[in-house]
Amino acid sequence: MTYEFLQHYWCFIVSLLGALLVFLLFVQGANSVIFSLGRTSEERRLLINSTGRKWEFTFTTLVTFGGAFFASFPLFYSTSFGGAYWLWMLILFTFVLQAVSYEFQNKLGNFLGPKTFQWFLVLNGILGPLLLGGAVATFFEGSNFVIEKANLIDAGAVTPIISRWANASHGLDALLNPWVLVLGLAVMFLARVLGILYTMNNINDEGIRSRCPGRLLGSAVPFVILFVGYLVHLLMKDGFAYDETGTIFMEPNKYLHNMVDMWYLTLVMLVGVVLVLWGIYTGAYGTNGTSETNGTSGGSKSIWFAGVGTVLTVLALLLMSAWNHTAYYPSTADLQSSLTLENSCSSYFTLNTMFYVSLLVPFVLAYIVYCWWKIDSRKITHEEIAADGHAY
Repeated sequence: MTYEFLQHYWCFIVSLLGALLVFLLFVQGANSVIFSLGRTSEERRLLINSTGRKWEFTFTTLVTFGGAFFASFPLFYSTSFGGAYWLWMLILFTFVLQAVSYEFQNKLGNFLGPKTFQWFLVLNGILGPLLLGGAVATFFEGSNFVIEKANLIDAGAVTPIISRWANASHGLDALLNPWVLVLGLAVMFLARVLGILYTMNNINDEGIRSRCPGRLLGSAVPFVILFVGYLVHLLMKDGFAYDETGTIFMEPNKYLHNMVDMWYLTLVMLVGVVLVLWGIYTGAYGTNGTSETNGTSGGSKSIWFAGVGTVLTVLALLLMSAWNHTAYYPSTADLQSSLTLENSCSSYFTLNTMFYVSLLVPFVLAYIVYCWWKIDSRKITHEEIAADGHAY
């Protein structure tokens, strides 16, 4: 295995984790519409217990995504997580707030009341996907940082710090870029779409399901508009490329060229987009009546079409930001500080050793699928929640 192969391999693994994370944001998406889908306290409790069985998957995937980035591309980790820490701290705070809200909303001694923690879940459902989508947008739009590797060997350097943020906002300045907000909002509405589709799949309640198609269209329309708008912007904008010497330069229509050169990724993205749209269509216009026997419906399987489509689409987009001699973390403060697969990765020994460790990933995924299947083997009902002493 060559060094170049390992760099591209770990870029694929990290991108796959990122794509799975975006799909798992259906937890946040469903939480953001708790009060819209749940008109009574009993209905809201159904919704919270539905997502409450899955929030650990999302949080664990987020941590694994960061860990994989740290191990394979440590310079990105130190630059982004260390420099743009206000943005990442805000993201982590919303997820910690989510965990606390699940556990304490119905505990004895909760003087704030259940609704306060439910509104905290709504806050996480909005800010979590919005900020994560904005963080992903910086892979295309750039961030304000400077890399100074010479500090490691410069005896006169005050502190041997490789990277530093070029302003005092430490990541929050990214939210001033309107295109960052466009992609962030697109991810937020996508999370809502996935959350509503998962609700249709997981909850056996006629009142909640009857409201799902209308709420689904209300989130799907802005998502499609925002996503298509950002995609058109991406194909028309100048991109951050580099040559064989590692010199970074601006290339007109770089990401359009990536789509043409890497046609296989374009095909994957198109298949993903079609699956997402099909999931939305079947969820909104399928037969959504609840069966008295097993709680299934015509639109209950739509989450799997949209979920697989989301993973494929996000995976292709993330790979297009890094493969084909593209700087995956561009610097708007100093063009030559932009990060590429070659100048930000771990050593050959580290990547090669981790490659063999990564062969265990399919077994972990199989365990997750098994646990998911056991958790969702029966639809959630009011009777089940009332009889479950461990329910949220």
